[in-house]
Amino acid sequence: MKTFYFVRNGGKYKKTTFLEIKYKDGVLQESIIASPWVGRPVISPDGKTMHLGERYMKRTETGWSKAKYLEKPFIGSDSMFIMRLSSSINGTYYFDTHKKKEPDYPIRYSRLINGKYEEPKALSKVINSGTQINHPFIAPDESYILWDAKREEGYGSSDIYISFKQKDGTWGEAQNLGNNINTEAWEASPSITPDGKYLFFSRNVGSENYENVDIFWVDAQIIETFRPKN
Repeated sequence: MKTFYFVRNGGKYKKTTFLEIKYKDGVLQESIIASPWVGRPVISPDGKTMHLGERYMKRTETGWSKAKYLEKPFIGSDSMFIMRLSSSINGTYYFDTHKKKEPDYPIRYSRLINGKYEEPKALSKVINSGTQINHPFIAPDESYILWDAKREEGYGSSDIYISFKQKDGTWGEAQNLGNNINTEAWEASPSITPDGKYLFFSRNVGSENYENVDIFWVDAQIIETFRPKN
């Protein structure tokens, strides 16, 4: 909980820049990891890999490695543009996919089987409903998934939703995180800190041009208010 990764655009940053802010020796130190940015950062549960959509970095003794591309079945002749990818403890990937002829960009998953990733499969309509379906975050134990989407029952623009995995392995009803999180504005990119204590997300506080998107956070216990009691 001493290092924060995010992307910034504006002010002295003329291009969207991938930044690291680290609390060290009693002060906050800012450094650039990549400019222009290379993807939306999500760190794996074991802390060894930083996923950046269709790319990734490995943690080394001196910092993060250079960004590398994922291999097949994620990159190839029928490649999918992956904006955000999140992984579970057992290595399963959950990610949004942008392909031609798929206007609603379903969220897919791919399991690691005998050292190789299976062909990605779309999650059910419980999750892949509405439009602007993006930015999944999978719980380390795969007990729940967070994502954002625009749905008729939402508050206006994109809202953040949660679904819990049921005993039979299927995903339960998608639940809007409610007006403590969602507003008429665009809310997106939910993630939980490694210690499980805080929920971070983005909100557009500017205009429809998204010239001012801020980062917000709340106590992650809000998730427990949506967890099924059975």
